[in-house]
Order: sequence, then structure tokens, then C-alpha cells
Amino acid sequence: MYRIIQKVVLNPTVTKMVIEAPLIAQKAQPGQFIIIRPFEDSERIPLTIAGYDRQAGTVDIIFQIVGGTTMELNTLNEGDSVHDFVGPLGRATETEGLKKVCVVGGGVGCAIALPVARKLHEQGCVVHSVVGFRSKDLLILEDEFTACSDILKVMTDDGSYGTKGVVTAALEELIAAGNQYDEVITIGPLIMMKFVVKTCQKYGIKSVVSMNPIMIDGTGMCGGCRLTVGGKTKFACVDGPDFDGDLVDFDEAMARGSMYRPFETHAREKACNLLQMEVK
Repeated sequence: MYRIIQKVVLNPTVTKMVIEAPLIAQKAQPGQFIIIRPFEDSERIPLTIAGYDRQAGTVDIIFQIVGGTTMELNTLNEGDSVHDFVGPLGRATETEGLKKVCVVGGGVGCAIALPVARKLHEQGCVVHSVVGFRSKDLLILEDEFTACSDILKVMTDDGSYGTKGVVTAALEELIAAGNQYDEVITIGPLIMMKFVVKTCQKYGIKSVVSMNPIMIDGTGMCGGCRLTVGGKTKFACVDGPDFDGDLVDFDEAMARGSMYRPFETHAREKACNLLQMEVK
């Protein structure tokens, strides 16, 4: 069993947990993920590693409470344990040799972008970060990004904090100011990453995207996380989750993702009913 050392509410829909998992903490790298089950009868879900402390033997996860399993996970508190915590899985983000990078995160995707930005900063890379949220109420990890970024731009859709607008506007502003990036690494909603890639293509900049589709086993056997990359079928869990943004078929990925919405709605409603029964 993997004990929850710390639980922090980052905003009304996003929670951070620090999990005691010394073996995983020793091997974890930015970009990798774990497969978690809160309870024995829970479904398996992937969560990208949001941080790790090798000395303390802990791994950070940050998740948005959107479905049945994340609702179950959020019922656990400090001192409780999750039933399964498997990893690290996937390929780590490649950062060696990069001198200047813009990291673009959207929403809870910023939790995945943060350890990448930290590692780049530790390697002496110039890091510019752009983070986007719908509103100030949903803002997370601003202080953490400030600590590892030479420039940080915060965008909100409604203008309630930072600058009003989308992340691509901030990215174009940085490029127009003369910044020449080795890569732009982007992590967030599919539609956001699609347009970050399109922006990079306008300026001939390489883009790397983190794909986090539905996964079941996390080892490439089930095929649930398949994507089309460069006209070939790839599996996000073993070939990724990072891919060359120019090669990803985003329209197919978005269509596949929408297939699961009715199932997720049912799972969320079932979890809500169970939680209400427990409260009564």
C-alpha cells in the first residue's frame, strides 16, 4: 500500500497528493507517468508524475476531479493509502542539449509541464514558461513556475488574472520579441496543443507535445492509447507520451477521446451516488 503523506487542494477542482513510493521516486523522470487505483475495485487511470523527492522517497501527483476514479481518489486523505501505484512508465521528456526552451502549459497540464521546466532550469537552460487557465480561480503552481522560469506569462480566458487571451498569443509575443527557441514543449488540452503546434510551424520551431489519452494497462498490450503519429500507429504509454507535434494527428486523437464521454459521465454519476450514500 502507498501512503498519502500530504494532500493539498490547489483549486476547487484540482488536488495535489504526495505519495510514499520510494522505489518509484528513485527512478522517476519528468514526462513519465504512473498507473493508480485508489481502491481494489477502482478502475486503473494514468497520472503523469508532477514531482518527486528521491531522498524522501515520495512522488507527487496532481489530478483534476472530473470522473468517477478521480472522485474516489479525492475521498482519500493524509494517512490513507492508495491500493495500486505502478511506475514509472513511459519515456522521459528529452531535455539534454537544449539551451533555450518555451514550456507552454494549459490548465491541469501545467502540473505535467512543471517538472519539465524544473529539469531544464537545473540543467542551465533558459526557460520561458506560458501557462493558461480559464480564470484566476483555476490558477495553480504560479510560484513554482516563477522559481524555475526566466520569463513567466500567465494567461486567463476571462482576463481575471495575468493577461487576457490564449497561450498562443503569449507564445507569438515572445517569438516576435526575438526569442529563438530550440523547442517549444507543450502540455494541456488537445485543442490547445494543436494550435501551439500550428503557431510553431509558422516560425519553423520544433514542438514537442505530451499525449495522455485513455490508458488501461500502461504497457502497450491493450492498445487503448493508440495514436497516429507520422502516419503510423503509436502507443502513448510506451512510445510516448511525448511526440513530435508536427507528426501527431490531433483531429483523430480528439475524435477518439470524445468516444469515452458517455462512459465517463456514467462513471461520474455512479461515483456521485455512492459518495452521497456514504454521507447519509
